[in-house]
Amino acid sequence: MTEEQKRNLEQKLWNIANELRGKMNADEFRDYCLGFIFFKYLSEKLHHYANTMLAEDGIDFMDIDEGSDDGQQMLQAIKEESIEELGYFLAPSELFSSIAKRGAHKTENTNEVAREDDDADDELIIDNFILDDLTQVLNSIERSTMGAESEDDFDHLFEDLDLGSTKLGRTEQAKNALIAKILAHLDNIDFGLNDSESDVLGDAYEYLIGQFASGAGKKAGEFYTPQQVSSILAQIVTTGKTRLKNVYDPTCGSGSLLLRVAKEVEHVEDFYGQEMNRTTYNLARMNMILHGVHYRNFDLKQEDTLERPQHIDKKFEAVVANPPFSANWSANKLFESDDRFAQYGKLAPGSKADFAFVQHMLYQLDENGTMAVVLPHGVLFRGAAEGHIRRYLIEEQNWLDAVIGLPANIFYGTSIPTCILVFKKCREHPNDILFIDASAHFEKAKNQNHLKPQHIQKIVTTYRERLSEDKYSHLATLKEIADNEYNLNIPRYVDTFEEEEPIDLAKVVAELKQIDEDMVDIDNTIRGFCDELGIEAPV
Repeated sequence: MTEEQKRNLEQKLWNIANELRGKMNADEFRDYCLGFIFFKYLSEKLHHYANTMLAEDGIDFMDIDEGSDDGQQMLQAIKEESIEELGYFLAPSELFSSIAKRGAHKTENTNEVAREDDDADDELIIDNFILDDLTQVLNSIERSTMGAESEDDFDHLFEDLDLGSTKLGRTEQAKNALIAKILAHLDNIDFGLNDSESDVLGDAYEYLIGQFASGAGKKAGEFYTPQQVSSILAQIVTTGKTRLKNVYDPTCGSGSLLLRVAKEVEHVEDFYGQEMNRTTYNLARMNMILHGVHYRNFDLKQEDTLERPQHIDKKFEAVVANPPFSANWSANKLFESDDRFAQYGKLAPGSKADFAFVQHMLYQLDENGTMAVVLPHGVLFRGAAEGHIRRYLIEEQNWLDAVIGLPANIFYGTSIPTCILVFKKCREHPNDILFIDASAHFEKAKNQNHLKPQHIQKIVTTYRERLSEDKYSHLATLKEIADNEYNLNIPRYVDTFEEEEPIDLAKVVAELKQIDEDMVDIDNTIRGFCDELGIEAPV
């Protein structure tokens, strides 16, 4: 698929999303639109897989007679293979195209179904109703996985597609018409799943998630890290590697950051993540499957990472995260004996969980691994418990490898400047820490600043080659950092001050005298006008 075809696919999908725009806000119509795209993906994937099984018999999956004994036997055989390989199963009548065609057929002869009329004819509503069929099919996908290895990955996956919600319309008729219209539009788009080399749909899905994030305001930060920041994190943790045993994100949101890491290497064996928000967790699972990650190769959990970690027995080669900035957490004294926090002697304050996430991630980082995390600047200089933890990480463990300052206003929902902290347990350069100040290197946009490819590349190259550049980066010795009492505020290490030309005081005095002389003439002119008008002059 060419770049132009890819853009066309993205535009078509976004146009469909806009069918719902007038009905609900961004984060609500996101769930419906992405959910339907995912259902279409599962259907096409299953259809293609079933046809490969039936190729020798010259039969298309859609032509199987579900009502006959032979048809049922054939479907049962396909179901067993499908659940083993894909993790789920759908009958021909349950495929997206089947539901979409039933909806299109029933609505094509009338415009009345689009009316939100509570007094609409009952017969018309029944004649055009497909919502029950669709609800049953979505439930059927989950039921097909029960008792299978893939059950956890599909459990309640479509729970956010509430087809009975009044957000879709006041009447059942209106809801039905809207959903049928969207399904019909989607059914006309070829996702190109037969091209095994293509990840176009996955990229288009990522595009949509980003588009929804840009319109979701503060809530966007709960599920999406801007792609340019994801790219920096991913390139840093994959430095010097072509394959990864595993990658972990303790606040994985939509899973986009995990998937971005996979784009930087030839192969990632396993993906792990945890997400507290149920809706976002569902989105992350869909995102993984839609990007072709086999259900056996990802393990995402829905829970509070700090309070109830779900992968605590594992170590990871790459760890990435964009945790919620300065979030609250319990800071319960019981955590003082938790292996993740015990060695530091201090817990992160309850009102600022930033270092609690750092401690958790470091506990799960493997000895040969790299960790990159986005945090607010406060972690660089705040004192008390945070200062104690920061000093321990540098003085006792020497795990901090780099501090990277990012521009302000590049994240959704907040305009504050942020930084990336890079950690390694076995550092190749244990005698210094690299500081990069990229805060002034960005493209200014209307609502949000943006990192262009050259800005990203400069950060990554500077990190990988550990370059020291005037007014941009500096290799600080451990003694230098100790002399600064372990305060990591970037301006202490990277001087970006631009000297101004010296002020010519004599010239300034001459200009002031000239202004005074000019004012005398102006005052005389004003007095003349006032005399003509017969009023008192103000000067």
